[in-house]
Amino acid sequence: MEIKKASFYTSMKNASGYPNDGKPEIAFAGKSNVGKSSLINFLTNNGKLAYVSKQPGKTRLVNYFLINDSFYLVDLPGYGFARVSKSERDSWAEMMECYFAAAKYLRALVILIDIRHKPTEDDLQMIEWAAHFGIPFIVAATKADKVAKSKRYHYAVQMAKHIEAALDMDLEFEIVPVSSTGKVGKEKILSYIDVMTGLPEDVE
Repeated sequence: MEIKKASFYTSMKNASGYPNDGKPEIAFAGKSNVGKSSLINFLTNNGKLAYVSKQPGKTRLVNYFLINDSFYLVDLPGYGFARVSKSERDSWAEMMECYFAAAKYLRALVILIDIRHKPTEDDLQMIEWAAHFGIPFIVAATKADKVAKSKRYHYAVQMAKHIEAALDMDLEFEIVPVSSTGKVGKEKILSYIDVMTGLPEDVE
């Protein structure tokens, strides 16, 4: 897949803001400081598409980016940011449930987890949500530039083992080391998006 065109489309806070136009969606989920906006910008070759904040927890809406006029990349609000209030965390959970319930054209999730750390309880909950709603997902192991190239596969295997042991569920997923800084993993994530959107080649 080659992304030739990408632009902000709309934001959603509740079901009334859902586009509902039949275009496939690929959603990105992860902790507030894991690099969602940076990865979206990296994939779309547009460093200014998704806002990259120096202060985690700034994305409070579900943001839609229209890609090649044919599908959406959806930036979900970051989770696990300790400084937000309980009411904001509750609001986040409500927004996520609203999105998953409304998003009938959602084809897959890209779940971002820092390659250097074990998945958090919030990460595991997101994976459980994906399983509960029957949504295929891939794990983008971010900040791969922070570990030696020779060790990335080992880190990915250890992460997969931890997820499987923690959830004790029969899951099928791939873990791809990525880094917008190190230019790592772009082709594999785009290939996954290509397959999961199921679009004909002539609309890409």
